[in-house]
Amino acid sequence: MRFFILFAAVTLFFASIQFAYLTPYLYIGTVIFGTLVLYGIFDLIQRSHALWRNYPIVGRMRWLLEFVRPYLRQYLVESDTDGMPYNREQRSLVYRRAKNVISVEPFGSHINFDEERYEWLNHSIAARHAEHKDLRVNVGGADCKQPYSASVFNVSAMSFGALGAHAIEALNRGAATGGFYHDTGEGAISPYHLHGGDLVWEIGTGYFGCRASDGGFDAEKFRDNAARDSVKMIEIKLSQGAKPGHGGVLPGAKVTREIALARGIAEGVTCESPPSHRAFSTPIGLMEYIAQLRELSGGKPVGFKLCIGHRWEFLAITKAMLETGIRPDFIVIDGAEGGTGAAPVEFQDHIGVPLREGIVFARNALVGTGLKDDIRLGASGKLISAFGLASSMAMGADWCNAGRGFMFALGCVQSLNCHTNHCPTGIATQDKLMQRGLVVGDKAKRVANYHKNTIRALGEVVAAAGCNHPSELKPCHLYHRISATEARPANEVYNYLKKGSLLNDPDGTYLASSWASASAETFVSQ
Repeated sequence: MRFFILFAAVTLFFASIQFAYLTPYLYIGTVIFGTLVLYGIFDLIQRSHALWRNYPIVGRMRWLLEFVRPYLRQYLVESDTDGMPYNREQRSLVYRRAKNVISVEPFGSHINFDEERYEWLNHSIAARHAEHKDLRVNVGGADCKQPYSASVFNVSAMSFGALGAHAIEALNRGAATGGFYHDTGEGAISPYHLHGGDLVWEIGTGYFGCRASDGGFDAEKFRDNAARDSVKMIEIKLSQGAKPGHGGVLPGAKVTREIALARGIAEGVTCESPPSHRAFSTPIGLMEYIAQLRELSGGKPVGFKLCIGHRWEFLAITKAMLETGIRPDFIVIDGAEGGTGAAPVEFQDHIGVPLREGIVFARNALVGTGLKDDIRLGASGKLISAFGLASSMAMGADWCNAGRGFMFALGCVQSLNCHTNHCPTGIATQDKLMQRGLVVGDKAKRVANYHKNTIRALGEVVAAAGCNHPSELKPCHLYHRISATEARPANEVYNYLKKGSLLNDPDGTYLASSWASASAETFVSQ
C-alpha cells in the first residue's frame, strides 16, 4: 500500500512536469505510469484478492510468476530425469524416434542404479541376433469368427473431442502406415478415424456411436458401426486410468456439430457419461453383453478395458466366465497412472491400482482359473520405451498401448493445457486456429516412425534376453532393486499363481479371501 502511494505520487509529479514543459518522453512515461496507477486503484477497491488490495500492482507479480512457473521449471530448472509426468529424457527419446534421429546417449546413463525400485532386464550369454521384424499377437478365442493380428504396440484410447481433428487424423494415418491399431476412445468413430488405420472401437458408459435416445445402448446403431471394415475389435470400457469409477460431463458449449454427429447426441446440449453401464449390472450380465456384441459385430474380437479396483469384482468376472462358458477375446488393463485430459487430483493420485500391480493380479486371476490360454491381456499406462513394453510383457501382458507417447510423437510439449482447450501444439484442442499448426501429413509420418523405431528397439531388447518374441519373456527375466544392497527377480517380488490354483486350492493362494467374496451373480462382495 505504501509503495503504491509513493508510486502514484511520482506519477503525479511526472504528469505536472509534462504539462509544464510538454516533453514527448515525459508524455510517454506519464501514459505508462498513469495506466499502472489506474490498475492500482482497481486493485484497491476490488474485493476478491486480499493480496492485491494490500499490495496494488506488486501483488500481481505473484500471479505472473505462478503462471510462468511450469515453463521456467521445465526448461530452466529441472534436470533431464526430474520432470513429471514425463521427464526431458523420456520426451526426447520419443521426439528423436519420431523424427528418425539416432536415439543413443553418450557417456553413460543418467539413472541412479542403486535407487530402490530401479529395475532391469537380464541379458543372455546366448543373446540372439536381432531380426528387425514386425512383432504381433493374434487376438480371438474359440467363438471369434474374425480374429485379428495386433501389433504389440498400439495407440491407446483418446477420443475425438479430447483430441482435435488434425491429431486424430494424423494418428490414424500413422497407424495405417505402421500397421498398428488406433483405439477410438469412448468418443465414437469420427470421419477423422477413417483414413486407413485399423480401429479398436471403444464402447463407454455413454454408448457414443451406438446411443439410444434415452442414453442407453442401441443394438442396430452398434451393428452398423461395427460392420465397418476398419473396425477390427470392440472394447467395452468399464473404467480407465487417472479417473476410474468417475463419470464425465461434456458441456453443451463443447458439443460441436462434428462431435454431436460422431457421438449420436444433440448439438449444444450437455451430455453425461455415467460412472457405470446401463446395459448390464452383474458379471454374468457383462458376459452376456460380450456375447451380444460379438454376434452383432459378425464375430469380431470383443473384450473389455478396466483399471483394477476391488479384487473380488474382477474375480467375480472370472467366475462368470466359468459359469456361462463365455470368454472375452481380450482384456486391457489400464494403470492408474494412465493419462487423461483432466481428472480430479484425488483420483489421479490415489484411486485405482497402478499398471504393474494390475497386470500381475489380472494375470494371476486368469491363470489361477485356467482361463489365460483363451484370453489375451493388454497393458496401458505410461509406456513409451522398448524397456517399458518389455517389462510389462515379462510381467504378463501380451501387448501394450500408449497414449501420451504418441501425443509426443505428434509434437506435444507437455504444456499441461490439455483440459483448457488452449493446447499450444493444436493436439488437445477444438480451436481450429490452433489445430492449423499441426500438419497432418508430417505428423502422421512421425507417428509411424515412433512406432517403427520403438518396435525395432523392442526386438533388440528381446534378442539381448535370448528370446525371439516378447511373448517368451518371463518374470524371471526382470529384476527389481529392493534396497541399495538387494535385488530380486520379479517372480520373487510378486506372488505368481500356478495354472488352476484358484480352482484346485484357493485357500493356498493370497487371493483366498477375495475369491471367497466373489460371485458371478453380483459385483458386491459376499
